[in-house]
Amino acid sequence: MHSIAALALFLAAGAGPIAGEHARPRDAAEKAADRSDKMICKRFTKTGSLVDSVRVCKTKGEWQRDRDNLRNSAASGACGQPTLNGC
Repeated sequence: MHSIAALALFLAAGAGPIAGEHARPRDAAEKAADRSDKMICKRFTKTGSLVDSVRVCKTKGEWQRDRDNLRNSAASGACGQPTLNGC
């Protein structure tokens, strides 16, 4: 009886990750104190897919410029002017 319990404990302790369960390294988080030339990679899931993704690497300054451009384009209307009265 002891040998069966010992064998079960041995097998449970030596069991690795389940098939298909791989630890994927996380992309580095962007911090305010980082240098503007630090390379930061982010992973984006492709639209319409649950598993397919694309990894985009840019410097911190490039990510900031993209955010600023997105904010500026969202704040202006179709004519490039602030959205008060339209065109």
